[in-house]
Amino acid sequence: MTPIIAQGFLGIEQFTPPWDIFFLPLFNLLLALYQIPFFDFALAIIVFTIVIRTILAPLFIKQIRSQKEMQRMQPLIREVQRKHKGNRQKVSEETMALYKEHGVNPAAGCLPVILQLPILFALYQALIRASGVVNYTPNDQQREPLADWVSTAGLESLSNNNYLVPFEGPCNAPPDFASLVPLNCQLIDPIKLGSQVDTTVGWLFGLDLAAIDTVFAIPLFGFALSALAVIAAILQFVQVKMTSPRPNAEDPTSSMTSTMTYTFPLLTIVWGGIFPSGLILYWIVYTAYLVVQQSLIMGWGNLFPVFGWQPAWAPSPQAGIVRSARPKPDAPAEEPDSTASPRAPGSGGSRAGTRPANRRPGGAKKRGRKR
Repeated sequence: MTPIIAQGFLGIEQFTPPWDIFFLPLFNLLLALYQIPFFDFALAIIVFTIVIRTILAPLFIKQIRSQKEMQRMQPLIREVQRKHKGNRQKVSEETMALYKEHGVNPAAGCLPVILQLPILFALYQALIRASGVVNYTPNDQQREPLADWVSTAGLESLSNNNYLVPFEGPCNAPPDFASLVPLNCQLIDPIKLGSQVDTTVGWLFGLDLAAIDTVFAIPLFGFALSALAVIAAILQFVQVKMTSPRPNAEDPTSSMTSTMTYTFPLLTIVWGGIFPSGLILYWIVYTAYLVVQQSLIMGWGNLFPVFGWQPAWAPSPQAGIVRSARPKPDAPAEEPDSTASPRAPGSGGSRAGTRPANRRPGGAKKRGRKR
């Protein structure tokens, strides 16, 4: 039923479920933004990112609040680890009981990450297809049908199994060649293109967002060190550091968390020399949005100190939840019971009571026979 609706009412002539159910809405949204007057491909990606992040905002807000509560629970968790040191099973049971008591789900942050991965992959595919240059390596059985399709659809064969796909043309490609159909075959009627997508951006000094960054990159030992990737890495470091718990020598997961804080930004720099620059631009806007969102909910979190630097305008985070048996400071003091009967005469023990107010110190009445 879904392919019929897509190929009929929406005007999408090439539809290959199940992947296209997820990919095509994002692809159509990106190219719809691209066709807005005065919009170029970079602005389309920026607005696309903001729209996606806004749609997913409720999930991320729940995740940030859960992380904030977990930070406040760190003193309690350390207390459990100290109390049951050496007994991992007991520590795990008590920790999960604390999470349940405070309504915290440690796995709450997994869903936004799971949703983010297909979005990244779909955007990567959208950038490649929008550029018109698609890489396809056929096997022995596909070589002859591919040659027929290249001739029928008017594809231009480039080097290294790359093909330049036109924006319009026949849409009846075999299922194996779904990525080699013209762009208009996968767009709804109001978004049909009238010309090839221009992925180069003038205000970014002619950067091609469908290719690896060569404008803001520095060649370093055969690797392109992209300035865009460095910006994305710094933002990601800030975002992860804000929500990471403070180092705890008694917590075996603390060192792993600290390692991830530095590992992911380094991986982002590596990805900047592998993936199209449009994907790095998306990651910059996406992470900046998340940093602002986190700061509005939880302040600076555990971002500072950074390498020993604690700025005056960023106060230290709250100490957290501390379990204590002491009465609350604002609790009213317990007043003595005025109805209690006085000590019976002749009973043992020390004499109770208070000294009369008009008796001077040292003025106790002397007992004994008067001489």
